[in-house]
Amino acid sequence: MRISIPDDNPDPFSSLGDYFSPEMVRASNGFSQTVYKKTKLPLRIFEGARARTAEINGCMVCRAFRAKRDLQDFYKSSGVDSSNTVIENGAAPDEEFYQNITNWKSYPAYSERERLAIEYAERFCIEPQALAKDDIFWERTKRVFSDEEIVDLSQCVASFIATGRVAHVLGLDKVCSIIELGAAE
Repeated sequence: MRISIPDDNPDPFSSLGDYFSPEMVRASNGFSQTVYKKTKLPLRIFEGARARTAEINGCMVCRAFRAKRDLQDFYKSSGVDSSNTVIENGAAPDEEFYQNITNWKSYPAYSERERLAIEYAERFCIEPQALAKDDIFWERTKRVFSDEEIVDLSQCVASFIATGRVAHVLGLDKVCSIIELGAAE
């Protein structure tokens, strides 16, 4: 880890606010929980954008995380109400879905909306200035996503970027308890 947290702490990322910047960590956690609890996006679209962001961020925890499999247990272990979350917004993607996130342009099993969500997440992460000016992308996107869905997706990706990069850059993704939850499956 790049910061000093007691060695006996089983989940340094979740308890980051116990040691540093409690108001900011609490706000970040609240934003993340709101994304998982209030999104109206179908689970496969949500997970496509989340998984591509995780690859770009480099966060080991986020890359291993599967919302349908891991979210309820993580919330329960953190004392967070695990009802009414994104995992109720459709069927879970299979592992092939996740394994092909990098190959989103050529993987034939993604729907048009899934492919656009993954592209959006990638470009939001890597080239936000070019994305903002790409009228052709926006024409394609607005044909299949409502404005409400675009705002929802944007807020989700912003949360994924922030949380995943904090975890990865500070080295917390090597010691987070979510890895253990996913490994138990």
